[in-house]
Amino acid sequence: MSENQTMTAPASGAVVDGKLPVADGAEVKAETLRLMRQHRGGLGRVIGLYMLAAIAGLAGPFLLGRMIDAVVAGTTSAYIMWVALILLGFVTLQALLTRSATKSGMVLGEHVFAQLREEFMERVTSLPLSTVEKAGTGDLVTRTTNDIESVSHTVRFGVPQVLVSVAQIVFTVLAAVITSPVLALALLIGLPLLIPATRWYLKRATAGYLRERESYAAVNGAVTETVEGAGTVDALSLGARRRKRLDDSLKGSFAAERYTLRLRTVLFPFADFSFWIPVAGVLLWGGWLAGQGLVTPGVIATVALYAVRLIDPIDLLIMWVDEIQVGASSLARIIGIKDVPGDRIATEAEPVNEDIHVNDVRYAYRPGHDVLHGVDLQLRRGERLAMVGPSGAGKSTLGRLIAGIHPPSHGSVTVGGVPLVDRPLDALRREVALVSQEHHVFVGSLIDNVRLGKDDATAGEIEAALDDVGALEWARALPDGLETEVGSGAFNLKPAQAQELALARLILADPHTLVLDEATSLIDPQAARDLERSLSAVLSGRTVVAIAHRLHTAHDADRIAVVEDGNISELGSHDELLAAGGSYAALWASWRTDA
Repeated sequence: MSENQTMTAPASGAVVDGKLPVADGAEVKAETLRLMRQHRGGLGRVIGLYMLAAIAGLAGPFLLGRMIDAVVAGTTSAYIMWVALILLGFVTLQALLTRSATKSGMVLGEHVFAQLREEFMERVTSLPLSTVEKAGTGDLVTRTTNDIESVSHTVRFGVPQVLVSVAQIVFTVLAAVITSPVLALALLIGLPLLIPATRWYLKRATAGYLRERESYAAVNGAVTETVEGAGTVDALSLGARRRKRLDDSLKGSFAAERYTLRLRTVLFPFADFSFWIPVAGVLLWGGWLAGQGLVTPGVIATVALYAVRLIDPIDLLIMWVDEIQVGASSLARIIGIKDVPGDRIATEAEPVNEDIHVNDVRYAYRPGHDVLHGVDLQLRRGERLAMVGPSGAGKSTLGRLIAGIHPPSHGSVTVGGVPLVDRPLDALRREVALVSQEHHVFVGSLIDNVRLGKDDATAGEIEAALDDVGALEWARALPDGLETEVGSGAFNLKPAQAQELALARLILADPHTLVLDEATSLIDPQAARDLERSLSAVLSGRTVVAIAHRLHTAHDADRIAVVEDGNISELGSHDELLAAGGSYAALWASWRTDA
């Protein structure tokens, strides 16, 4: 990456090459100002305390300068003792004020970070699922881990350090000017080095750190996808290819890290050199002025000490300018989530019934590559439809459209005459639900995991739902029963148990239409058969779309849709399709033979 090369972020709201949008500088500035306005009380307290601490810290050089002049002029030990005691008092006061300011700054940082984290999680959980899938694993995982941690570090530690540094610099320079305006001019001789070096750095840092953050997303994506697909990688001997993908990601990350490191290796030496030049300048310039009788030795000592006191805050400020570039880049990625456009616009239209119609539906994950080709299907309220067909035929995609997960590329999917994409998401999720073979167990108690299906569910309702899916017995047998902590780092549920939890949530949610995409695939065939029979009684009166490879599910359905090459090639009851002697009949005969 050349020095003058700039980063090209995705266009506003777009997902480009699997990357979610990144906020621009104006948005980051606006977000920062919004947070400052919302927390202006706490921010004002922190700034006030740091200003008082900085003022208290100025007493040391001033009193030492007076002490030197007093000694030169001839003074008593009592005077020196009183000055020393006053100096000790100011040092103690500065320490107390700094401690209070630091504590207040940390508390403010925690409040701001908590708000950012909650707003971010609200945005993430509100993202259209179609967008999440297009973005892939790496980018979103990096924003929820690395970027959040980076912003957390900046808010908790960077903001207080910048505030105290700025306060110390401003008041120290003012004190030096008040002490001797002519001698204080020597403090400026480091600026011709510091300002150009800082401008050179800032011009390149934002793009460099954005590239660095994106490289982390690529590494995370390569690692996560390889781990999650370890079985497939091993079965298809894809190890070498996945290793190359990981190596390429690491090379990109290394190049990005090296670029930002080079920026720092240019900035920091210039900054360090510019810190000490003013100290030497004050001593040399002060010596000449003293020879002319314009300043006293005490004044030279005072301004020289002020010059020395400027080193640490300027050094910290430069360091945090670097860190804040990282935090600002991460913040831009975090707030960029809000620029993702919705994939639907809710209206106030209400369905007249619970029938679902699929009309001339096409869908493409990539433009120009349709997965579904003009599908038509009418689901009558309360019927059970089984969708069967070869892998990759489009069954799951059609199921996701029926569940309202994706809007169709062409055509419409309606409930009671209202397009699913016109329904508010909270209403849609109460009406139509999807359960797939991929289930997540959240960190928390088992009972709270099930309660996700219905926030106000009672313990009795939860136990009834678990009993309906055959999970109550093993749930009660856990170490702490239904209060057992499950999820990452806690009690590890088996895949089949996690699947039963998902089905229990579904029963609590009580939607009128269910899409079951291999929802019992992780349960052994006999147990799955028993569970499906139990569910049939529990789900009576609801519309059920079951996508399955186990054809006993199709045998029990009211109708069967055979999906081939992105379209429904056959539709009818089990007996009707067997009599037709088509694809379903061949599939049934093959399944019966294998069984």
